[in-house]
Amino acid sequence: MIWTTRINQMTKTKYPIVMGAFAGLGKAKFAAAFSNAGGFGIITALNYKIDVFKRVLQRMEEMTDKPFGINISVRPPGVKTPQGQLSEEDYLKYVEIGLNEGVKIFTTSAYQASFIGKRVHEAGCYWYHKCALPKHAISAEKAGVDAITLVGLEGTGAKHPLQNTTLVNITIAKKLLKVPIIAAGGIGDARGFLGALAMGAEAVCFGTALMLTKECPASEELKKKWIKTNIFEENYHRKIYDFNYRDIKTPSPAIIHMKKIIPLKSFIDEIMEKAENIVKSWGFTSEEFNIIPN
Repeated sequence: MIWTTRINQMTKTKYPIVMGAFAGLGKAKFAAAFSNAGGFGIITALNYKIDVFKRVLQRMEEMTDKPFGINISVRPPGVKTPQGQLSEEDYLKYVEIGLNEGVKIFTTSAYQASFIGKRVHEAGCYWYHKCALPKHAISAEKAGVDAITLVGLEGTGAKHPLQNTTLVNITIAKKLLKVPIIAAGGIGDARGFLGALAMGAEAVCFGTALMLTKECPASEELKKKWIKTNIFEENYHRKIYDFNYRDIKTPSPAIIHMKKIIPLKSFIDEIMEKAENIVKSWGFTSEEFNIIPN
């Protein structure tokens, strides 16, 4: 089945699925495997020092001939990155290297990044931004983004005190935004993928679900520990849904769909095959699943 949305028209990928930006783990080999499997792999720029970043992108191009993007997490003023405290000029150095290496899509997160979006657009490329709240997504749209990744409360990592669930975020944002939406937060199987599209998203971002693939550089010890996660246990629930807890090392509820460590391609193939079978069971007969707005 051909999957057609505005997102994978921009990314030029087989499937409308995007790799999450992983602090520490979003390296070239992991991203290349995701791209090779039909999705849009993401290299997290700040996982690397600027003086090696060009070589990283060149290695990526040796591992895949498929499209991939770069994520740049912009920290608020005064907050250090793994590379220390960076200025706008420092962040733009990563952008320039990406542009010179032919990268067409840049994703940003964590803080305002319109200065990056401006440079990316000057080069004729696309800028995506990740938000936690629909009101932040509206601001990003006004700033000129080409797409929004909107993460729900189910997503792992630090929370916003006013953050809503993925379902609420996406259905509300669909009414408020004109740019395409990428859904993130707790999605890890075919029904979650289709559910996100039905809610109004035009792609899905996988994060935690990828952590238990063989290509993920997380330790085997951690992967085996996460397989045993009980998402219905009280302490787990508090870690994910209580803003005051702020545990950034707890997997999202998507972990429940992962029963063993498998190759990344097998994970994506299984999701897309099951999604196709589901829509066919609903009576869908076309060879193309097209949700581009008229």
